[in-house]
Formats: sequence, C-alpha cells, structure tokens
Amino acid sequence: MSAITPRERAFAEARAVLDQARTRRDRLPIHLAAEQAAVGSFRSADEIELILRRLHRTARNEQCPAPAAPAAIAA
Repeated sequence: MSAITPRERAFAEARAVLDQARTRRDRLPIHLAAEQAAVGSFRSADEIELILRRLHRTARNEQCPAPAAPAAIAA
C-alpha cells in the first residue's frame, strides 16, 4: 500500500527540486548555458550567449551600489 503525500509537502518538495536545478543552471558558464539552451531552439548558441551577457550586464548595472565607506562620506 502506498502512502498519500499531502499537497503542501508535494509542493514544497517540488519547489526544492526546482530551486536546486535553478542554482545549478545559474552556476554554469554563460557559453555552456547558451549551448544547452540552443538545443531545440530556433536561436543559435551565439545569439543566446549575447542575450545572456546583455541580461547579466543589465542586472549588474541595476544592483544597488555598495554604501560608501565612512571615510569617503566625511571627505
């Protein structure tokens, strides 16, 4: 006899699996991620790599700047 998994637990376990997969994907070098994304796509790996690099650059520019050091504030 199999046990029934409560819905909340099933959702939590599925979310954990997706989070792990997303973390692995985000750690890939951009070129490798582009090659994998190009499989079955109408875009080439080079196009996808350019898109990924543009998205990374935009995200980096939109991050809040680090607070200035106290010595810089006093100057």
